[in-house]
Amino acid sequence: MAVKTSVIGFPRIGKNRELKFASEKYFKGELSVSELEKTAAELRAYGWKKQKDAEITFIPSNDFSFYDNMLDTSFLLGAVPERYAALNLSTLEKYFAAAHGYQGKAGDVKALPMKKWFNTNYHYIVPEISDDTVITLQKDNKVLSEYNEAKALGIKTVPTVIGPYTFFHLASFKGNKKAVDFAGAAVDAFATLAESLNDVGAEWISFAEPGLVFDLDESDKALFVSIYKSLISKIRAESKIKIILQTYFGDIRDVYDEVCSLGFDAIGLDFVEGKKSLELLKKGFPQDTLLLAGIINGKNIWRADYHKKNEILSQIKKVVPEENIVISTSCSLLHVPYTISSEEKLSADTLQHFSYAEEKLLELRDLANADDAALEQNKRIFTQERVTKNPAVCDAVRNLKEEDFIRKPDFTVREKIQHENFKLPLFPTTTIGSFPQTKEVRANRAAYKKGSITLEQYVEFNQKKIAECIKLQEEIGLDVIVHGEFERNDMVEYFGNQLDGYIFTQNAWVQSYGTRCVKPPVIWGDVSRNKPMTVEWSVFAQKQTDKIVKGMLTGPVTILNWSFPREDISLKEQTEQLALAIRDEVLDLEKNGIKIIQIDEAALREKLPLRRSDWHTEYLDWAIPAFRLVHAKVKPETQIHTHMCYSEFNDIIRDIDAMDADVITFEASRADLKILDALKEADFRTEVGPGVYDIHSARVPSVEEIVNALEKMLGKVQKEKLWVNPDCGLKTRGDEETAASLKNLVEAARELRQKNA
Repeated sequence: MAVKTSVIGFPRIGKNRELKFASEKYFKGELSVSELEKTAAELRAYGWKKQKDAEITFIPSNDFSFYDNMLDTSFLLGAVPERYAALNLSTLEKYFAAAHGYQGKAGDVKALPMKKWFNTNYHYIVPEISDDTVITLQKDNKVLSEYNEAKALGIKTVPTVIGPYTFFHLASFKGNKKAVDFAGAAVDAFATLAESLNDVGAEWISFAEPGLVFDLDESDKALFVSIYKSLISKIRAESKIKIILQTYFGDIRDVYDEVCSLGFDAIGLDFVEGKKSLELLKKGFPQDTLLLAGIINGKNIWRADYHKKNEILSQIKKVVPEENIVISTSCSLLHVPYTISSEEKLSADTLQHFSYAEEKLLELRDLANADDAALEQNKRIFTQERVTKNPAVCDAVRNLKEEDFIRKPDFTVREKIQHENFKLPLFPTTTIGSFPQTKEVRANRAAYKKGSITLEQYVEFNQKKIAECIKLQEEIGLDVIVHGEFERNDMVEYFGNQLDGYIFTQNAWVQSYGTRCVKPPVIWGDVSRNKPMTVEWSVFAQKQTDKIVKGMLTGPVTILNWSFPREDISLKEQTEQLALAIRDEVLDLEKNGIKIIQIDEAALREKLPLRRSDWHTEYLDWAIPAFRLVHAKVKPETQIHTHMCYSEFNDIIRDIDAMDADVITFEASRADLKILDALKEADFRTEVGPGVYDIHSARVPSVEEIVNALEKMLGKVQKEKLWVNPDCGLKTRGDEETAASLKNLVEAARELRQKNA
């Protein structure tokens, strides 16, 4: 192969989600540790062999994780909070306790916080570092064991770890100490790791430092430089292992010169999302250093245009000798599905435009080999017209006016009208939307898809579940109820499946967090709604009760961010097309008597640029108005809710207020209710429901725990504006724990009402 190739990371959930199913059986006690480990080993071996078969030069190891690589790094460094370390459990059980909480004979602990991983739909577990944390390398660690595991298969890998700068940058420090106080111990730990890897034959170690693509100030740069000056020096003193600095999700404009001067053996740069990477490279690049050029998009599923990729490579070759260029993925392939070979229902004409993880390996090989036949075949794909425009949709977007984005009357007038109409008690209780998707619910949906039951049978089953769900909520005493979403497999796929312009895959699963996998639909063409999507279910639900039942929708920004978007038109235009489609649904719900409509924007922050200077011009200036476009035409009596979860919202809280919803529910419990300070500081006008308990943990919160959370909220939020709800939808939880948790939630709200009567 003329040019070397590199992969930053490979998917780990399995082509058929084997890791998900094995892990969930293990959690239920239906699978042993050894059986779980066997599944994991098979998945690792599969990925390594696929990369070897594609002649990838730099194949990563330690990219596998049972839950999350940041959590892996916490355990690698011994940075495990005492409440987990003290549990009388195995190391793996402690690991899972930190990931999703634990409630049992060994104790009762909440999970560590979870946040979005940069600008992706993946979530990481936030490391927690206290003043008494002692960072030291754990001798029996997975970095070494997985390198040796690959070696035993005859595959030489590059062990990859989250670098110390990024680890500290994303960690939560509990106490007075900061990253600089732990940097020396981290350097010693990673240097010892590198020496250990060198001893067993590893030639390279890769430090992933995506944290360098954020805005960096002088103290950030000083910390990074001090860490790596020391780390490189220690590694070189004790071993011959070569060092890669791997960056992704953007460019490293604030620290490029420093990176080039530190003496790395290889530097990985992102030429897909790194707007300035090529410009930076033209300033110069260190001699005798490999450039891992990230030109194959690791986050989207579209086929690479070889002509455009070769144009980038030709620019790179003007600065870096060809023998020092390594063609690489732009980021880990964790964010794309496994292979199009699993797609049996899509036509060959459609699939020729797609490239999943295994196909991206072949794209790397084609570009490295400069294969003329492959180049010609690729050229034919990109000279074809893939999709025909929908003139009506394009005209609707083009004709949008300023008044289409403004709701009247203003919030304070609407709030008064809604309070008078609804007459809800103080601290109204509700849930976020979904109720447990039991085996029976999933079986009913699967049977309908297979054609083994009729539409009438499918609807009858779901209507029975809706009636049961409403009765349960009435018995528990919730004030505003939901229909349970038993007809929905996914909050984005469900809508995409009913919108023109979407296509659907069979097995394009990607990991969102832990065992949670999603199958994003693909925006293929112009998007529009051809018929109501939720009205029938909402109307049926409302007829079952005198209480208000929320209509449940997913917002346009989240639908976009949780889809694989087009690359031929802007994200702004795609979002406005979606907003117009969802607006039609909102107005139909209102026309059919639905008084509260929730339009979830769980993924609002997901495509927020990583650099603050780009936040508004490249994203918020169109994302926030797109949400307003959805609800601007409704009556003042109609209450609009939205929901957001698992991201940092504090620094865009004023933009969120500008969405002009009537009520916003936030994920908050896992983040220790930190958002409350931001709400108070911003004089947030929208009514709010910061989540009072974490639904991603199997534990049941006590009444006292919820009361304590609510009292903390009352210190920051006016009592007339506070709603009481869980963090997120209840889809992944069991029936018993859901009922028990909601009963405690309602009881806590009642106690608070008595105290504030």
